[in-house]
Amino acid sequence: MKPSEIRDRTDEELRELETQLRDQLLKLHVAKATQRAKNHSQFARVRKDIARVQTVLSERRLGASLENAQQGEG
Repeated sequence: MKPSEIRDRTDEELRELETQLRDQLLKLHVAKATQRAKNHSQFARVRKDIARVQTVLSERRLGASLENAQQGEG
């Protein structure tokens, strides 16, 4: 998933997407444990997508707190 696609989503959609990606990662781990996993590159892709979602959410939280701090000073 591209970062621009992630940034276009709302916070609620991002939280839902993160949950879906975590479920997908869990299913991949189960498939690996039962030796049904065929494409091991999916693990890295899903982990990176989770990290991208968390990064965007973190940026938004920090941006909001910075705006609040600046408004308090002004």
